[in-house]
Amino acid sequence: MTECRAADHPAPDSDAGRAWNLPDEAATAALGVRLASALDEGLVLYLHGPLGAGKTSFARALLGASGVGERIKSPTYSLVEGYAAGARPAWHLDLYRIADPGELEWLGLDALSDPAALVLVEWPERGRGALPPADLELHLAYADGGRSAVLQAITPRGARLLQRLR
Repeated sequence: MTECRAADHPAPDSDAGRAWNLPDEAATAALGVRLASALDEGLVLYLHGPLGAGKTSFARALLGASGVGERIKSPTYSLVEGYAAGARPAWHLDLYRIADPGELEWLGLDALSDPAALVLVEWPERGRGALPPADLELHLAYADGGRSAVLQAITPRGARLLQRLR
């Protein structure tokens, strides 16, 4: 498996953020596994990036490494998939097809507010105002034939997780 490497250039590492170069899909998955190994509490993670940047690949790796034992499906059409990640509830949302945050009202997303839950949201800007606030944001982009990733802590819980990744 390819390892994710600390980035040489996208963003300086700091207490609030950390950057990596991801040369291929295996490196993206490795970063997801690494983040899963640092989890010790619930997390709301927003995943940003263009189509094909690796948001779903990252989410699958993180969920699998967090203890989801079943097939991890893309929520592209269902919008939300729920799992048990060990003893923790886990939710993976893909809001690409949402035109208005009001559409989320019908999905019954109250469970997303469970502080023990692992909540991964692709295209979170489409659900603005209807989602729990992010603890951590992942920004994926195309770079040098692969991808770059920047994890940014938004809350103290996100900062603690980012600190454990060092």
